[in-house]
Amino acid sequence: MPKRWSWQRWLLVGLVSAGVFGASPSAGAQVSDDLGVIGQLQYTDASGTKILVPGVDLSIDDVGGATTDKDGNFRIPVPGPGEYSITLDTTTLPEGVALRDAERSSLTAKVSPNGDQRIIFPLVTADTVVAASESNVSGRRIAQLTLEGIKLGLYLAMAAIGLSLIFGTTGLVNFAHAELITWGTLMAYFFNVYGLVGTFGFLSVLPAPFGGGVNFIFATLLATVMGGVLGYLLNRVVFRTSRNAGVSLLAQMVMTIGLSILLRYVFVYFFGSRYRVYLDYAAQRANSFWGLELTSRDATAMVASVIILVGVGIGLTKTRTGRAMRAVSDNKDLAESSGINVERVISQVWILGGALAALSGTFFGFDTVKWDIGARILLLVFAAVTLGGLGTSFGALVGAIIVGIAINWSTLVIDTELKNMTALIVLILALLLRPQGILGKKQRIG
Repeated sequence: MPKRWSWQRWLLVGLVSAGVFGASPSAGAQVSDDLGVIGQLQYTDASGTKILVPGVDLSIDDVGGATTDKDGNFRIPVPGPGEYSITLDTTTLPEGVALRDAERSSLTAKVSPNGDQRIIFPLVTADTVVAASESNVSGRRIAQLTLEGIKLGLYLAMAAIGLSLIFGTTGLVNFAHAELITWGTLMAYFFNVYGLVGTFGFLSVLPAPFGGGVNFIFATLLATVMGGVLGYLLNRVVFRTSRNAGVSLLAQMVMTIGLSILLRYVFVYFFGSRYRVYLDYAAQRANSFWGLELTSRDATAMVASVIILVGVGIGLTKTRTGRAMRAVSDNKDLAESSGINVERVISQVWILGGALAALSGTFFGFDTVKWDIGARILLLVFAAVTLGGLGTSFGALVGAIIVGIAINWSTLVIDTELKNMTALIVLILALLLRPQGILGKKQRIG
């Protein structure tokens, strides 16, 4: 007979749920009534000098427009949160200056209740546009897409490693892993914008993160912790109970699908269906180096991802806990007979997997924060895990990098909006040509 939960545990679960799902703009948070779309027009000339562009007209249909000032700045007020299409009048650009992508004279801005939304119209000299248009498949473009693919792969790897470890130690294919990713995105937004005062108004006299929002970096750390907490609770409340009751893995997999749907609509109920953005690093202009472009935000996130993945790899190979995780993943019965507490290891794997998934979610939310962001990339995560080898953490890393690069390279021949289809093709090919994955081992069945 499983032990009944004490009132302290139920209180802990209630507080965590209230602290997360009770957040709303009306609960102790300041929401700006004066919203707008802002930006600055500039380009870099042949000598590397930054040139500001005044006198350019921009407009939003049925809302209004603005003209850039002497410093290239503009601001178009909007009536409220929502999606707005901003059009730049290319005829008002100075002679010799053009949009980097002539087809992107209109951009969509997703204005959140937090405040103004910044957008960027990349400008270049006309000579640069001519040179770029000479070849659609150039060495520079391939290098840029490779860089973008590595970035995507690093973000995917953190989510994929957790999913692979959970499968390796329990044999469970967890479709609810997508909601662990979404949880990280929402938690980072929650702590960055509101802090705990968004739920508990009496905390307003305390410093952040209790009495207000915190910097995104600190919010990311808190979101990662909350990801580990949710991972622990899912295992302790749902899946450990199922294992003890003798529920089959197939039935548990079906449970993860239902749990995924339930969590997804809990998120949309409390968070809403609107697009939102973080207060920090929501929009940045790309920096150029060696002919490639990358924002400071993404560069920092990529470096952090590499450090974290290296740390996870060292932890799995060098620490006692990591070796125990690998032992349980290789042979659960043998590990248990060797004195390893299998249930404790599984609990640690869920905590680690939840934390890594939440961390990847904070990075995926850089552009937009939405209630179903995890579900949108779940196919990519499964493709990475399957390609690398189910149950192998290092295989998940390799598979994620390959999937990220393949998806971005595919835009050389297909439309950008269809690029995620490449993950499905990779998944099918992996299952047909090497079902065990790149680093997986062949297993005899029967």
